[in-house]
Amino acid sequence: MPLLSLITYSPIVGVAAILALRLTGKPDDARTVSAAKWIALVTTLATFALSVLMVVQFDPNDAGFQFVEDAAWFGGLHYRMGVDGISVLFVLLTAFLMPICIAASWRSIENRVLEYLIAFLILETLVVGVFCALDLVLFYVFFEFGLIPMFLIIGIWGGKRRVYAAFKFFLYTLLGSVLLLAAALAMINIAGTSSIPELMKFKFDPSLQVWLWLAFFASFAVKMPMWPVHTWLPDAHVEAPTAGSVILAGILLKMGGYGFMRFSLPMFPQASELFTPLVFALSVIAVVYTSLVAFRQDDIKKLIAYSSVAHMGFVTMGIFSGNVQGEQGAIFQMLSHGLISGALFLCVGVVYDRMHTREIAFYGGLVNRMPWYAAVFMLFTMGNVGLPGTSGFVGEILTMTGAYNASTWTALVAATGVIFSAVYALSLYRRVIFGELVNPKLAGITDLDAREIAIFAPLVIGTLILGVYPNYVFNLTQTSVDHLVTVYRAAVGG
Repeated sequence: MPLLSLITYSPIVGVAAILALRLTGKPDDARTVSAAKWIALVTTLATFALSVLMVVQFDPNDAGFQFVEDAAWFGGLHYRMGVDGISVLFVLLTAFLMPICIAASWRSIENRVLEYLIAFLILETLVVGVFCALDLVLFYVFFEFGLIPMFLIIGIWGGKRRVYAAFKFFLYTLLGSVLLLAAALAMINIAGTSSIPELMKFKFDPSLQVWLWLAFFASFAVKMPMWPVHTWLPDAHVEAPTAGSVILAGILLKMGGYGFMRFSLPMFPQASELFTPLVFALSVIAVVYTSLVAFRQDDIKKLIAYSSVAHMGFVTMGIFSGNVQGEQGAIFQMLSHGLISGALFLCVGVVYDRMHTREIAFYGGLVNRMPWYAAVFMLFTMGNVGLPGTSGFVGEILTMTGAYNASTWTALVAATGVIFSAVYALSLYRRVIFGELVNPKLAGITDLDAREIAIFAPLVIGTLILGVYPNYVFNLTQTSVDHLVTVYRAAVGG
């Protein structure tokens, strides 16, 4: 059974059903809209069930690719799919967050709902495809086409400056991807294959590696995003609808980190070692600088967006440390950030749907009217800070341990970012939640309803379980990470 293709393309079944519904009924009719929402929700839940089946059947002791599918495509290219310990949990994370996004959009999206749902389902297919592709051209197709539905989600259903934010997002990421395409074509021409497993074994000339590494770095650094090419992210987050922000922070940012682990380290090891000091410097600047910038924000969403850039700084630091602790920490940090940052953007969406503003100064004293909301917001704020017992702690401590083994000063400076994150996150929480309910407009605000509690429940459970027992992740990733580090160390002679 082609399990990975089933997971990847099952959302397209939902797209076909919604399109059929659109043709047979009135797109704006309440019954049609309701039916489309249920189709999207059931489809994403079915995709999640298939991804759980994949994880259950996954052999954690096998460092190679599993569930491999290989079929001739065109022009000598092959349709290759497969997952290993590095990619398998990103497929699960994508499938896990999508039904949450559909449920979060149940009431907040009122215009062109069918098209909105179709955009999300297509986006799921393309993102899952990125993590499953084992052919360089197929990877590029999924990687590049993922821009289009996200561009539409921001540009059509976003805020007042949505068109500006959408084009900024598109142009930044497209520019980096053009360089990735040029490097990919050069690699295929030199190695004579587009198979990612074969390219991982091919020894590129060290002088050529520098140029190939820089081309891939340009694309993945923008996608993460790293400082200083991060400026598109706050604008995209602020203007995107709530579910768009969840997917952007929870999944799309992880494609850059995944790219570094899949391509940069195994294919260009000498160049990766050469540029490690540069990556460390950019990572430290991202951690410290964007944390300071976050503290000065007056928009809740923009503050959380800048915190995402800081957390991705820990990820790149861990990846290029080139040791097991760093790589494990980077994977765990990306998975944890997907849960916590997604939940924080949902928290913003809860109050925005009620009051239609994200200004920090507008709020205050919400604990008096929304005690359940205050408790949920507190948990994810503590996770964002890296409190022990939450998943945020495990990723940060491991990435800093890995960085410390590679570069002491990098870990020491990055550790200050943990302090800064506590300052801006706890300051935000105090200003929004505590104090007196001084704004009379907040007197009628209501606490979380049953739908919102159901949305937050799996995120709360995931954050706590991974914080208490991270081996649920490490047991699946250990063998592949060990293999990656062994190959990398052998190549650089360390």
